[in-house]
Amino acid sequence: MHMRIPLKSLASGALASLMFAGTAHAGVEAEAKQAASYPRVMTSNAIYKTGPLELKTCEEVPVQADDLEGVRVYLEFLLDCLNESWSKQLAKAGIPFVKPKFQVIPRIGPSACGRFPKGAQAVYCWDKRTMVVLLDKALLAEPYELDLMHVIAHEYGHHVQNLTGILPALSRMGRKASEKVRLGHVRRVELQAECMSGAFIGSVWHSLGRKEFDFKYIVKMAQYGDSLSHGKGKNIAHWLKKGWDAEGPQVCNTFKAPKGLVS
Repeated sequence: MHMRIPLKSLASGALASLMFAGTAHAGVEAEAKQAASYPRVMTSNAIYKTGPLELKTCEEVPVQADDLEGVRVYLEFLLDCLNESWSKQLAKAGIPFVKPKFQVIPRIGPSACGRFPKGAQAVYCWDKRTMVVLLDKALLAEPYELDLMHVIAHEYGHHVQNLTGILPALSRMGRKASEKVRLGHVRRVELQAECMSGAFIGSVWHSLGRKEFDFKYIVKMAQYGDSLSHGKGKNIAHWLKKGWDAEGPQVCNTFKAPKGLVS
């Protein structure tokens, strides 16, 4: 049985600094008002109007157990696909594109995004436009190509959010919000990144030579990923599948979604 890479826990990772740096607390009424009010850059972003992703081919490269260099090369190959795919999408939205920086580390410790958080598989730090992936012994013992694609496509979703202005807006919103409200904001951001991950995987699916069962396995495993920062497992699975079906970000507007789908 292939080991599944756990969904990234950015409540303890680099994105968390956007929302949990403040100490102010608001009352229940203020929480409800703030949770329901998002700026236009989040609710009406141009990226939602760009339709399906255009790239349809990103063939998988087989990876071997205990081969850190081979897995790193595969991730860089996937990154090339993601750059090509999302650069075209951002161009359609009239948004300048910048490639993210990328780093792999073999163990928890210092990284380009600061000390790597325990329990995470990958993080994205928005201020440095950098994603870091942990390739430790546990992962390398039984790497699974589709899981690796899922992980890096999710982190790339955060990069898209950064370039489109969503993450900077999130940072501004978190300065005076209570922890409860901040967690609600973070869940919408994380679930949107999950939807964008699914959109990319769906757009290149027919080039992977896989059966639909393989993706259903990823979705099923996502259902076990309940998290205060990422949402209930059923909602993680919902947004992942929603993006996969649509093959584009037009269905990924979590900031207008009902609370039941972003809890």
